[in-house]
Amino acid sequence: MSQKYPVGIQDFGEIRTNNYLYVDKTEFVYKLTEGGKYFFLSRPRRFGKSLLISTLESLFLAKRELFKGLFIEDKWNWEQTNPIIRISFSNIGHKEKGLYKALDDRLNAIAQSYEIVFKDSGISGKFKELIETLSETRGQVVVLIDEYDKPIIDYLGENTEKAVENRDIMKIFYSILKDADPYLKLVFITGVSKFSRVSIFSDLNNLDDITVDNRFAGCCGITQKELESNFVQELQEFDKETIKAWYNGYTWDLEESVYNPFSLLNFFNKKKFQNFWFETGTPTFLIKLAKKFHLYDFEDKETSLVHLSSYDIERLELVPLMFQTGYLTFKSYDEDGDIYTLKFPNKEVKKSYLEILLDAVREYPTDHLSIVLVNEIRKALLVGDVDKLERILNSLFKSLPYELWQKENEHFYHAIIHLTFTLLGVYIQSEVQTSDGRMDSLVQVKDYIYCFEFKLDESADKAIQQIKDKKYLEPFAHEGKKLIAIGVNFSSEKKKIEEFKWEEIR
Repeated sequence: MSQKYPVGIQDFGEIRTNNYLYVDKTEFVYKLTEGGKYFFLSRPRRFGKSLLISTLESLFLAKRELFKGLFIEDKWNWEQTNPIIRISFSNIGHKEKGLYKALDDRLNAIAQSYEIVFKDSGISGKFKELIETLSETRGQVVVLIDEYDKPIIDYLGENTEKAVENRDIMKIFYSILKDADPYLKLVFITGVSKFSRVSIFSDLNNLDDITVDNRFAGCCGITQKELESNFVQELQEFDKETIKAWYNGYTWDLEESVYNPFSLLNFFNKKKFQNFWFETGTPTFLIKLAKKFHLYDFEDKETSLVHLSSYDIERLELVPLMFQTGYLTFKSYDEDGDIYTLKFPNKEVKKSYLEILLDAVREYPTDHLSIVLVNEIRKALLVGDVDKLERILNSLFKSLPYELWQKENEHFYHAIIHLTFTLLGVYIQSEVQTSDGRMDSLVQVKDYIYCFEFKLDESADKAIQQIKDKKYLEPFAHEGKKLIAIGVNFSSEKKKIEEFKWEEIR
């Protein structure tokens, strides 16, 4: 009998009651409850944060039947329950009602469920009153906040004034937690990003950020060990390395690497490799920032953890946002310099992001022509059809708006070339270099190795001569493949390839 996959289901009780597959994360829950009181966890969307919140809620309500056979079952005191204040900012209706009214309504609903009548009228006062009253009548309170940053993220790049307004409301709301310690059992807050964290939680200086804590690296997502123990039958049908290339690669400690759970479950459910996570929505502000600052090379970006963790709504920075939202992940760490190097986590994210960005740079965001042309480039390179390659490259440029060329010029030209060949590397071995003195692009296929050198308003002959002088193809002379040097010169005035020359290097 095939397994039931909980695709899109975030309720722990529903998963356990209806016999959906559940990857046991209660060991992490146990560590959490034993290791402190105030926690913050950042993970990308669709990574299981809401399910983790739901699991904690069921645990503190002592729903033992849901935990039968799980790690925590024989380690928990099931005789004790705690009152729960749970707020999910993704479903309180902040856009329709406004954040203040939405929070007020949610607090009223929680109070009503516990038969509490408020004396206070403000949201911070009600929050304080709710915590104190519940603690005095039912025991220490568990506060579970899910997607705390949704009221900010929803307005990023679109309405900064509204994002700042919502940030200030949340600061007032959370301020009461500072003096509520005697009344609290646990505070657990999740979100996608950590921007403005300092200002929002400035009074909560004992909040333990476990985002890159190696003890909790696998608390969301599916580890390799979990994959092999929970999907035995599925792994007999599909190649493990291919699954890994598509959906694995996320890491927050450089030791434990996890699969995107939403994509993995969708893949096993539909038995087809495709972009599941990306299809649930790409923040348009990321693409807009990339275009604005001419950022299109994201491999091997170097940064510090401080830079990734703190920035302002009014001064958005692309690389930290891409890390927080799951489009980049850790690749390596230089302990001496305290510097992290970033990368795309996997094929799903890299392919999808580059496709959308390339279409956006070309200002044809809905025609998806870019990926079709990249695939045509791949096919031409496989069979050595260099003449066809020239026609395809021209196709990338010929339909571009004249104003775009005038405005962006060299930045724009480099973006198109870089994105095209980086995207090509998703399908075949293609390396795009950016440092001085290195080849522009090297593409390897079964029978050919191509070295590309691109020029703007210069000459194709100069490009080929550079390939020869720098001996870019020399390291591949003994591989038994044809070595092809290709020089391409673009004309900014004519908005097309002015010269395209190639030569086999012997």
